[in-house]
Amino acid sequence: MLVGSGPGGLQLSYSLSRLGIDHAVLSDDAAPGGMFRRWPVFQRMLSWTKPFTGLPRTSRAYERYDWNSLIPDEDAHRAIMPPLMDGTSYFPSRPEMEKGLETFAERTGIRVRYGCRWESTKAIPSPARGGGQGGGQEFILTTSDGEYRAPVVVFAVGVAHPYRPPIPGLDQVPHYGDFRPVESYKDHRVFIVGKQNSGFEIATGLLPWARQLVLASPGATKLSVNTRTLVGVRARYVQPYEDAALAGGVIILDTTIEEVHREGAGFVVRTRNATDSRELSMAADDVIAATGFVSPLRDLPALGVATFGQSQLPAQTPFWESATVPGIFFAGTLNQGSPGLKKHGIPSNSGAVQGYRYNARVLARHMAETRFGVRIPRPQLQPAETVRFLLNELSHGPELWHQRSYLARVVHLDRDRGISDEGILPLSYFIDAGGPDAVAVALESNGQGDPYPAVYLRNNGVVSERLLPPHPLLDFAGTDYQRQLGEILDPVLSASPSPA
Repeated sequence: MLVGSGPGGLQLSYSLSRLGIDHAVLSDDAAPGGMFRRWPVFQRMLSWTKPFTGLPRTSRAYERYDWNSLIPDEDAHRAIMPPLMDGTSYFPSRPEMEKGLETFAERTGIRVRYGCRWESTKAIPSPARGGGQGGGQEFILTTSDGEYRAPVVVFAVGVAHPYRPPIPGLDQVPHYGDFRPVESYKDHRVFIVGKQNSGFEIATGLLPWARQLVLASPGATKLSVNTRTLVGVRARYVQPYEDAALAGGVIILDTTIEEVHREGAGFVVRTRNATDSRELSMAADDVIAATGFVSPLRDLPALGVATFGQSQLPAQTPFWESATVPGIFFAGTLNQGSPGLKKHGIPSNSGAVQGYRYNARVLARHMAETRFGVRIPRPQLQPAETVRFLLNELSHGPELWHQRSYLARVVHLDRDRGISDEGILPLSYFIDAGGPDAVAVALESNGQGDPYPAVYLRNNGVVSERLLPPHPLLDFAGTDYQRQLGEILDPVLSASPSPA
């Protein structure tokens, strides 16, 4: 059972179907698209799709430049987004993104029961099979169309319910999702609570209209161009930041919001400086809460699903299963609840399509093997080609580029069975789970320079880490890298038999 028809749900449904796993998809929406049927409010995505890259659009390598298409197995359904874009920007518009998801679902035959609202959840003991004991539990989902029962349920319901911190008076102002037409802010003083991408998106859209813009929150603003990751405000929204630096009608404050109250036709916002605790009150014609979203999990916490953080994300295993209720899994933006290693404090890209589309494929494979008895073949490798194979993945594998230090390419170096490609796996699982001799390669960023390869070798149960240097052209296939990776793997490769 799968709940949700946004990109995470569609990718998982597609991947399960191609593995022969029968399932039902339920959605409260009228058509595919999830949150992209409504947002972003200024109708332009943050994620790019580059039409011209010199790479065939049917290649895996092209996925590194197409952040918005879902990922099929068939060439005919690859790179759906580029032909749908009008060419005015390599950031698709919201309607183009919605159309891309609708097109993918239609062409690949994804079946969804639309207009079916998930209302509540109940766990019951699994029935005995073959006269034996029952094992585990099953779930009954009550919906607007009746009850559905399944041993495994995946929720891909997004992080889309508006969050408002408990600030007096903030409940009386519009949230990001309630944004009015821009013309209604003409010559207004606008106070925006929040300095993440949504706050700067609003500020960017209002630059031609508002008399003054104030963006405020306790933490200092970070720009993604400075962190060299997707952590921080994206470069598309840097203009308000520059205007603030140049005193151009934008003010950015590191301050707490103590209270918002109406005064006449407008508002007064009382703030407290995050450094010296000095109070400052400001008048505004409009106040907008760009304060983020929470997970709409309904009664899952009452069922025992543990959550954490402001967004109330469900705590998850490396394979995106509830850490506290086995049999409940998550897909899409909820995958952020499985944080991975967070090396250098940098999170995964599981909050964006280009990240969680790969999680969904890994999850489908994991569920097929562990829950439904499907054994997926592992291609065999010769020792002489293993180094080149891994370096090619580091240079071109889109899973590694989009999910740095989170997803890894894993090769088993079994002395009895030979060398096998285990595919893409969560890096944290590889490090913690143990198993036969193996190597995992991933790309890593430290927020200070170009990405670089990370090699994790498991030998006799012990995992060691080796970091290779970055390359100015991001090409890790050269002879220096072959020599370095060969030296790391040689103690194990030399002892591994060639496949028969």
